[in-house]
Amino acid sequence: MKITFIGAARTVTGSCFLVDTGKRRILVDCGMHQGHDAEEVNRRPFPFDPSEIDCLFLTHSHLDHVGLVPRLVMDGFRGRIITTAAAADIAELILYDSAHIQESDTEWYNRKALRSGLPPKMPLYMRRDVDKVLPLLDRKSYGVIETLGDDIRFRFVDAGHILGSSTLELWCRDGQAEKKFVFSGDIGKKDNPIVHDPVFVAETDYLTIESTYGNRLHKGIKESIDELVSVIRGTFRQGGNVIIPSFALGRTQDLLFILNKLVKEDRLFRINVYIDSPLAEGITRVYMAHQDYFDEEARALFNIESRDALRIRFTKSSEESMELNKIKREAIIIASSGMCDGGRVRHHLKHNLWRKECSIVFVGYQAAGTLGRKIVDGARAVDVLGERVAVKAGIHTLGGFSAHADRDELLNWISMFSDTPEIFIVHGEEQVSLEFKTLIDGRFHYKTHVPVSGETFEV
Repeated sequence: MKITFIGAARTVTGSCFLVDTGKRRILVDCGMHQGHDAEEVNRRPFPFDPSEIDCLFLTHSHLDHVGLVPRLVMDGFRGRIITTAAAADIAELILYDSAHIQESDTEWYNRKALRSGLPPKMPLYMRRDVDKVLPLLDRKSYGVIETLGDDIRFRFVDAGHILGSSTLELWCRDGQAEKKFVFSGDIGKKDNPIVHDPVFVAETDYLTIESTYGNRLHKGIKESIDELVSVIRGTFRQGGNVIIPSFALGRTQDLLFILNKLVKEDRLFRINVYIDSPLAEGITRVYMAHQDYFDEEARALFNIESRDALRIRFTKSSEESMELNKIKREAIIIASSGMCDGGRVRHHLKHNLWRKECSIVFVGYQAAGTLGRKIVDGARAVDVLGERVAVKAGIHTLGGFSAHADRDELLNWISMFSDTPEIFIVHGEEQVSLEFKTLIDGRFHYKTHVPVSGETFEV
């Protein structure tokens, strides 16, 4: 058997791993690359024949785990796409939104290219290509061992990251021998809002584990909530707005839950929250349709239809989004994308980033090369929508809102294995993954690797 690391190898995005049993070829995730040179990387041919892939497992539905699935189907994949029911419903929204962005951005580029005498380009994929993905989705439940023929068994367990997120257990038989692979997906931290805590796995031969925060600790969620309250109150006293770049999936729903709770606890009073993302609204509806995935507190408190505590407005059209730019004070605007490289948040940064009375609150990971990373790293001015904008607003990074496990939580998750798995460290910036390897080596003395993109291991 062989395992090849195609994406998320010494980088955070583009999750994609290929298991070749000799009889079957199985893909785990097929994500889009984000950050520096992302468009070029996403347009490269797959380093395998998609028509030869028997099935695709999706650990969850963030774009960096599912974003290239339409391309996979365009290039000949016809197998099953196996994931949880909630992840499948969310993936449908994520992929249609991604296709819409591809079409819109390409149309804008081609208008400029025509004027400049440059050749036009095609979108990475279109909405009609997403149509062909949906019939292939195969929805599964947590905790049930299923089979693919007589040589493959698999099970999803709750990764505690976002709604429907999973760790994948995969048993592959080659003749009389059976080997077990575990793909962590993105592991959530304990006490994430809404979803249950991550489930530990007891044993495996080979473990592929994420390392997004493998060299650092998060602030506690209580400390981050206290800081959020302080930022909102202080910004409103100064006469400014609070802009929160947020992923439409996961983080936006967590923020609504937390803000709603803060108002009910009288720590904030009747605040106005604008969700400037049609995708976020759609995903929030999916969350409400899958309350069986919620933890007990979320079931009791998170009701997006309730207006008794929180004044929430979802903006649908671009005209409604532009109207928000007329609001100069006492608004919380949550908009995607979470790393500021696309979406409507760029317009709100253009109108608020230069205002010293405003605050920009980052509540998620900012990959190297993204606009969000440049702001977090202290840039005094940045390019936003073709315009140079000064960074004078207050910049706040609230690590406690991360949906990822931190260094100690990842190490604790590994410690629950009763055997001695061979470990492949992925989904982290190169230096972070290498530092995480050193920690694992020192504590567990397992055989560990930090694969490079395209590297294959015989197992």
